[in-house]
Amino acid sequence: MESFSSKDMALKAQKKILSQMANKSVVQMFIDDTSSEILDELYRVSKEYTGNRSEAQKVVKDLIKVVVKIAVLFRHNRFNDEELKLAQNFQKKLRQGAMTAISFHEVDFTFDKAVMSGILKESRDMLLKLVNTHLTAKSHGRINHVFNHYADPELLTQLYNPDGPLKPHLTKICNGLNKLLENDTL
Repeated sequence: MESFSSKDMALKAQKKILSQMANKSVVQMFIDDTSSEILDELYRVSKEYTGNRSEAQKVVKDLIKVVVKIAVLFRHNRFNDEELKLAQNFQKKLRQGAMTAISFHEVDFTFDKAVMSGILKESRDMLLKLVNTHLTAKSHGRINHVFNHYADPELLTQLYNPDGPLKPHLTKICNGLNKLLENDTL
């Protein structure tokens, strides 16, 4: 018995096409202006931290591809009830991470790299579990790449250094996160 589904085929084609087109115009279809500004600052943080423009671009491009693919899966109602509960838990974890990042930024001498790194790693694990059956191993690698990069304790330490060169980027990231939380977008 042949198991062909035009709906499944269309979803695969859409994911494939969108993964090839992770540029600003496609991002604007799925990501609002505030999120786009945060992504720009994350790129700048990565570029300054690694000293490698192409690595910074790759991390942010991987992040965009993952976000777009998950948005496509949501739009096509591909998650079952259990996965939707996991998605809600993931969203709560992201909100917790955003509030923690903002708190560490606003209250001097409270930053704890183990806490921030732990939240990011837990988020990564939840996301991998959510998309386990929906995305390819290559996409799973992208998720690991992004979260492992930003969960790096040394990067986080430099980012939260009050006298460090990354501080202006952190301020803009936290301002954007505050906007997303206020608008209940995150």
